[in-house]
Amino acid sequence: MVEVILFDVDGVLLSEERYFDASALTVWEIMYSENYLGLDHGKHKVAIQDDEVDYIRSIVFQNDEILSFYKSCGLNANWDMIYLSVAYQLVRILEYIKLTHSSEIETWLTNEINRDILLQIAKSLKETEISLDFTTLIDDFSSAEKDKAGLFHRLNEIANERLGVEHSILGEKGEFWDLCEHVSQEWYVGDDFVLESTGRPSVQRGKTGFLSQEKTICSKEEIEQLFQHVTAKGIRIGIGTGRPKLETVEPFKFLNWMPYFEKENIVTADDVLNAERSKNDGKALSKPHPYTYIHGFYRKQKSVDECLQESLPMENGKDLWIVGDSLADLLAAQAIGATFVAVLTGLTGQEARAEFEENKADYILDNVLQLKEIL
Repeated sequence: MVEVILFDVDGVLLSEERYFDASALTVWEIMYSENYLGLDHGKHKVAIQDDEVDYIRSIVFQNDEILSFYKSCGLNANWDMIYLSVAYQLVRILEYIKLTHSSEIETWLTNEINRDILLQIAKSLKETEISLDFTTLIDDFSSAEKDKAGLFHRLNEIANERLGVEHSILGEKGEFWDLCEHVSQEWYVGDDFVLESTGRPSVQRGKTGFLSQEKTICSKEEIEQLFQHVTAKGIRIGIGTGRPKLETVEPFKFLNWMPYFEKENIVTADDVLNAERSKNDGKALSKPHPYTYIHGFYRKQKSVDECLQESLPMENGKDLWIVGDSLADLLAAQAIGATFVAVLTGLTGQEARAEFEENKADYILDNVLQLKEIL
């Protein structure tokens, strides 16, 4: 008997498109805004229409070819994608002044880079005409090992090859990475929530955010009808997502989906991070670790230790169904002994079918609405 169904969010209920939009706008702002590198303030604004967003994204990510390249290298975090794009462009920008500012470049790239440093760089670029080229990134990273560590290592190599900086800090996650994360959160959550999300106020105010503008995988009304159908059968529904709580709950509120969920069945990245901090042993509990789904299945009533000590596969595992779009979801479900329902609406679409078949997903659906049929 199905007691609980836990849904992943991105690629199942909501599209990742708004995250990618915010990512492109972040790269653009850091390049062009006078708050950062200020290459051309006229190219940057915060009141922006969808067609303008599409245009910027088509340039920054080269009609999503760069996104696909990052994904092919196993890079899944948008913040890492943003950082690599920004840091790479910074290297290319500094090439313009490497003959006249070599000592400054050495200092800038071997110490932490914060907004004050970017403003120093901007001042040094004032009299230089610079044209950004987003087409070269994939070629320059093509020799990297196809993982996050490999991409970050290659970033340092590029700084050495192009600027002669042998030991730059670009390949490390530091203040520069944090700056990129903060700008992206300004774009995604907007002025009303950025302090709650990051603990810091906006640098550039005027952003409404995408929390109320999320794109759904299927129509909002059809997904709501699915929730009605499932809950009418006495099945509880919940969430197991890598999104933070704010970025899960606020869009669901706007879509009027929250009444179908009990908060005890919603597990987000915040819950997982808190669990990791409580253990303080450095071990990751994010998916494919089954903690997210075990915690949600038991309505957050079990402690972290009790969830981690749960005998796997769980004796009552088949009471839980997990609906996801990734191998990480599938592996977590199989560890628990839960029924896994794969949907082909993630980034790779129908191409994911072979992987789900090979790994023996219980069900493979074209989209989440087909859940009605198998219930």
